[in-house]
Amino acid sequence: MESEKHYVNRSGWLRASILGANDGILSTASIVIGVAAASNTREPIILAGIAGLVAGALSMAAGEYVSVSSQSDIEKSDLEREIMELKAFPEEELYELAKIYEERGLDRDLSLQVAKQLTAYNALEAHARDELGINDITQAKPLQAAMASGAAFVFGGIMPVIAAWFLPLVRMVYLQYAFAMVFLIILGTVAAKAGGSSVMKAIIRITFWGTVAMGTTAYIGHLFGVSMT
Repeated sequence: MESEKHYVNRSGWLRASILGANDGILSTASIVIGVAAASNTREPIILAGIAGLVAGALSMAAGEYVSVSSQSDIEKSDLEREIMELKAFPEEELYELAKIYEERGLDRDLSLQVAKQLTAYNALEAHARDELGINDITQAKPLQAAMASGAAFVFGGIMPVIAAWFLPLVRMVYLQYAFAMVFLIILGTVAAKAGGSSVMKAIIRITFWGTVAMGTTAYIGHLFGVSMT
């Protein structure tokens, strides 16, 4: 019998990577489309794309680091508080743990027995996992999330910038949208397979919101282009 395949251990870096790549494609393509709708020359389109790529990658990495660091700080604070409670009220903490197991379906005697054994083995680990919901798999990792998010943004955002170098100006808006859709579909498929979820749902979700974002920026760029002529 083959061992079961689970994906929750990928949740930290996978979430940050998918978010970064998706935002990289969408943000950069939207900027390029918006500027292309208002410009008749290639230089400002490429300049805007590169500026958006650099700023977006740094912003994404910094934002992810701050966000996940806040989560990590909360987890550390809860663990420190739990250590103090285990030292000050060991018996109350034991019965609290037993109550958790009882609520999960074990009878009272067995719950207390399990709580005693886990407390003897590693009390803090038992309370962190079963009372606080903190474990090694899902624990916040700020640096990992920041690096994954920033690198993924660059990977996703560089594609619309490269396309802007070669696509004809006359059809830039429409072709950028088409290329961005292709990139988003590929990303949605890879993300769904890596996370073990539905490919079709991922594609529909990512293409719908991508169309909304790029359509809005194209319209705004068109308005500015019209007002300047």
